[in-house]
Amino acid sequence: MLVEGDTVAWVGSEQAAASLQDSRMDVVDLGGALITPGFVDAHAHITETGAALSSLDLTSAASLTELLDLVAQAAAGTEGLIVGYGWDESSWPERRVPTAAELDAASGSRPVYLARTDVHCAVVSGTLAAALNLAAHDGWDNGFVVRAAHTLARTASRSLDLAQRSRYQQAALKHAAAHGIIAVTEMAAPHISPVEDLRQLMGLDGSLGAGPLPEVLPYWGQLVQSESELAEVTAPFEGRLRGLAGDLNMDGSIGARTAALRTPYTDAPETSGTLYLTAEQAGRHLELATRAGLQGGFHVIGDAGLDTVLAGLRIAAEAVGEEQIRASHHRLEHVEMADDAAIAEMVRYGVIASMQPGFDAAWGSSGGLYEQRLGERSSSMNRFASLLSAGVLVALGSDGPVMPLDPWSAVRAAVFHSNAAERISSRAAFIGHTRAGWRAAGSGNFMLGQLAPGAPASYAVWEVEELMVQTPEGKGAAWSTDPRAGTPLLPALDTAHQPRCLLTVHNGTELYRSVGF
Repeated sequence: MLVEGDTVAWVGSEQAAASLQDSRMDVVDLGGALITPGFVDAHAHITETGAALSSLDLTSAASLTELLDLVAQAAAGTEGLIVGYGWDESSWPERRVPTAAELDAASGSRPVYLARTDVHCAVVSGTLAAALNLAAHDGWDNGFVVRAAHTLARTASRSLDLAQRSRYQQAALKHAAAHGIIAVTEMAAPHISPVEDLRQLMGLDGSLGAGPLPEVLPYWGQLVQSESELAEVTAPFEGRLRGLAGDLNMDGSIGARTAALRTPYTDAPETSGTLYLTAEQAGRHLELATRAGLQGGFHVIGDAGLDTVLAGLRIAAEAVGEEQIRASHHRLEHVEMADDAAIAEMVRYGVIASMQPGFDAAWGSSGGLYEQRLGERSSSMNRFASLLSAGVLVALGSDGPVMPLDPWSAVRAAVFHSNAAERISSRAAFIGHTRAGWRAAGSGNFMLGQLAPGAPASYAVWEVEELMVQTPEGKGAAWSTDPRAGTPLLPALDTAHQPRCLLTVHNGTELYRSVGF
């Protein structure tokens, strides 16, 4: 590959390269390493990810006792509020969350905020609950907080100035670059962070001051119901928003039992989750976004939540016409419970699905969170193959900090989906995590996500153990290393060694270089 400035100028065989080479060129022998287009994370929360990287890591807690031990260790070594991320009680032997009193005892009555892995709920200590009067708000349950109570607790745990936010943002973006990610789709929203947080990420306020970093594709998830509201909400972003979409919540999460279901939760038959918006609100929001030339969209996980979004799309189509709605390519985040009828409507309205394969890897196994919460319904979650075969554009991401910023793990999760019928090839998953991410964000440069003459010089270099063409079992040959097939080879994902990033470059600018490369 020949790169001139910020553009790929030529791609071809080694023999042809030797004939082109002259003294003006710098030659880099990759020594057998793999070069690919750089990854795009289609859904992440950059400041939250940076905060999680420097907070108490609870992903390793295998029981309630282990979590309380980790809290006690943190209390012994720090002062002030204890913030942690990543616990998941669905795999614990106790199968319950800690109470406020237990967190008080473990922390020595320190204020504690511990976000569950889905970041839609948390547990808090009694001291923090008393300081914020959480028991008086919707969603309080003896230290476990969802909805309004969780919003208050999370906001209190994120009382940061711009300098602190900048440090977290830099940490997350550098971490992304070290994993071959050249662009991150930021799903900001007022219940997650203030306007100033996104303005800073967009370079509109001050500077991150950390040298070249991955590109930020910005979304703001705030409902608008009038032209004046739309103008007021978008004004701070100076015309640079990709859309009024992302984490504009239609419902909650499976883990918190706030995803809106058509029928009650298997392990909590008293609830079917929570709808935060009506179809009329969704329809008006999509209508206004369409008229303004912006993508609209919602966080939606449950099937009842998706029903409501689709009803909103029908309302918007009546107002502006189906053709206008299709041309806007509104996007839905997560879309974990989509039946065939819903998928057909998504195709009809040109909707993009932004999804996270890591969810299935974490929660889709037999006896896992999905099965606990949903019973038999758990077998039809995260339908990658069905959506792609129907013609829906599927872009893949992490929802960081919910899942790690680790694109090859996401590709692997899509290839080895817990439901064999929904597995896709590594090639399809790779495109979903590269080219599709740019298309989902409305990029006008269709060369992004490719390595071809005229494409931006945006790529990553990988140390890999083995290359192959990998397809789901039962859908053709499981793998092939024959170059005559004409399909570009990708890393083998069924080995113990994941690809290691050696170099990340975006638009000709180096973002990351591993030590010794």
